[in-house]
Amino acid sequence: MTLLSRINKALDASTTPLVVSAHCDLPCGVYDPAQARIEAQSVKACMEKYNASEDADFKVRATIIKEERCELVKHHLWVLWTDYFKVDHLKEFPNLHDLFWMATKTAGDAKKSNDVTVADRLLSEIDAIAELFWATKK
Repeated sequence: MTLLSRINKALDASTTPLVVSAHCDLPCGVYDPAQARIEAQSVKACMEKYNASEDADFKVRATIIKEERCELVKHHLWVLWTDYFKVDHLKEFPNLHDLFWMATKTAGDAKKSNDVTVADRLLSEIDAIAELFWATKK
């Protein structure tokens, strides 16, 4: 066998796709609703600091940070929804879609508000998602 044919054979072997199947992108344990909750706690803290401040510049910074954290909440929730949860989970927990829809909508509402009750609602909705998430891990 020539050197060129050995190289071609090695390249063919290295580029042949492997067929694998997995429940999620990586072994379970990578996904965790705690990431969304931590960001939601930051949202609430920014709202509280905004409401307690008289400094206009500080309020602008708090608003910018709060809005960034709201986007991160949505990101972490959508990763859970689209990458972790499967059709079987939806069959087991028929309210799962509504929970995610409401939590991401509430994260959007939190971007437009400094009302701490909105942040509390968001935390509660994330907790409801986390409860179902952990039920799937049993």
